[in-house]
Amino acid sequence: MSALYHFLRTSGRWSYFLAIGWTLLILVACLIPGRDVPDVSIPMIDKWVHFVIFAGFSFLWLCTHPGHGIKRCLIVLFCSILLGYAVELLQGSGITEGRSFDYYDVVADGIGGLIGVLLFLVAERLYAKQ
Repeated sequence: MSALYHFLRTSGRWSYFLAIGWTLLILVACLIPGRDVPDVSIPMIDKWVHFVIFAGFSFLWLCTHPGHGIKRCLIVLFCSILLGYAVELLQGSGITEGRSFDYYDVVADGIGGLIGVLLFLVAERLYAKQ
């Protein structure tokens, strides 16, 4: 984790490219038709996927700028929740066949976003001094 954090915090443009790419990956992955999503028989795998991708979203966006003020962390968390909600609204709107709105996905997105913020703050505290 140290090497990833250090790379993201010192690479400038790469951090932005990765954060933007991750955001686009979320949109593409969440808006593909349901029939194209692999059927996996792991309980609640959908929620775990939402949790992980939104934790990554928050973490990557926080790595794009130096400093970790609480206001910035709250803005990124809010954006994470907003993006998750927007994706679910789009899924429920019918533009993606075989997908539907799920409040629990929004909850998983929000928790993932929060965990991403917390991981970033821990990484800042542990690795920023090195």
